[in-house]
Amino acid sequence: MLSPKPSATRRDFLKTSGTVAAGSAFTGLNVPLVHAGQDSTIQLSLVGCGGRGTGAASNALSVQSGPIKLVAMADVFQDKLNGSYNELKKQYPDDDKMNVPDDAKFIGFDGYKKAMDILKPGDVVILTTPLAFRWPMFEYAVEKGLNVFMEKPVTADGPTSKKMLEINEKAKAKNLKVAVGLMCRHCVARQELKERLDAGEIGDLTLMRAYRVAGPTGSAFAGPKPDDISELMYQIRRFHSFLWASGGAFSDFLIHNVDEVCWMKGAWPIEAKGFGGRHYRENFVDQNFDTYTTEYTFEDGSKFILEGRTIEGCYQEFASYAHGTKGSAVISSSGHSPAKCRIYKSQKIGNKADLTWAFPQPEPNPYQLEWDHLIQAIRGNQPYNEVERGVMASLVTSMGRMACHTGQLVTLEDMKNCTHEFAPDVAKLTMNGAAPLQANPNGKYPVPQPGLLNDREF
Repeated sequence: MLSPKPSATRRDFLKTSGTVAAGSAFTGLNVPLVHAGQDSTIQLSLVGCGGRGTGAASNALSVQSGPIKLVAMADVFQDKLNGSYNELKKQYPDDDKMNVPDDAKFIGFDGYKKAMDILKPGDVVILTTPLAFRWPMFEYAVEKGLNVFMEKPVTADGPTSKKMLEINEKAKAKNLKVAVGLMCRHCVARQELKERLDAGEIGDLTLMRAYRVAGPTGSAFAGPKPDDISELMYQIRRFHSFLWASGGAFSDFLIHNVDEVCWMKGAWPIEAKGFGGRHYRENFVDQNFDTYTTEYTFEDGSKFILEGRTIEGCYQEFASYAHGTKGSAVISSSGHSPAKCRIYKSQKIGNKADLTWAFPQPEPNPYQLEWDHLIQAIRGNQPYNEVERGVMASLVTSMGRMACHTGQLVTLEDMKNCTHEFAPDVAKLTMNGAAPLQANPNGKYPVPQPGLLNDREF
């Protein structure tokens, strides 16, 4: 007999998800509603006009709690900006939603400042560029008094993680609302599963597993650079292929599995050891491994096994699982959404006879929910800040990546205190400038070499 529980309420979400900062942090502050007065329109600027940025803007414009409008866009690629604008205008032809004139479309590395300058304090900037640019853009947004939605991951190394946390202290002091695009935390199915796991329905959690094994994804595979594009612009266009720009395929694609598993466990792992390598490379010159296996260890000694693979023609799975002393659970089973969370009274996941609970379908879309929650917090002037959790998820993911790339056991403290920064001068990049990473004379880039290069990953 299945025993579905009613969908979690907004109050339950705020209580259990960890997305909202402690209210005591703002005790005594007398901050007026951000958009007081007759015009309650929240204005948006989109910085980073790729597929994820376009999707985030579309979700933002779909929020029903009050008027919201996109007024500026910025990118370093004209075709990306044009494509994003055309797609959003097709979805939202009304100027009340999409009102981005040509003089509010900015191309260049300083475009993010121009797009933010159009906004007024309390508006929202969407930061969906490759993660290398996250900290300088976040810093400028905080200076301008803007609320922020930023895509995950937010960092790829120790130094930028510290920068993000330092900037975030200023954001909290200004009572700015900051969301991080780890939308699985906003999923009502996963939230109810979390409540059930915390209540002991499968006993003590002893093993966590997660898989993202599929064919090549996104721009994670890069062939030789074409002659008609600069080194810098090529690396940004193929950002999943380069560690400085994105943390590579490991950080960008596996962070959701890492975050949802650690959320269910209620802890971050303290160390990682990893394995992997490059296999069928053909003429690909990116810095990624084709296979990744990471064994994370939590403080209580329990394990989390994370598997990543981007090879065509192999078994595919995109899912996360929890195993306990009294049963097992499906955290996600069909990508990010719908999660299709389930609980079994045995370790035989998939055995219908042992199924004790399944979240009823269909599920609300977590990509939309994360925006509903952010805008609700802005309009209601509620404390809301996901940066610390976003940094921790990014650090733990980077810890696993570094363990695989170096062949060493890497602790969380190692990762926090590692001094290697992939792109320390990212804020100084120009359209005609040099790339942080240079190809060798054969047009290939440095790649991780486990056992040989133990203190950095390039």
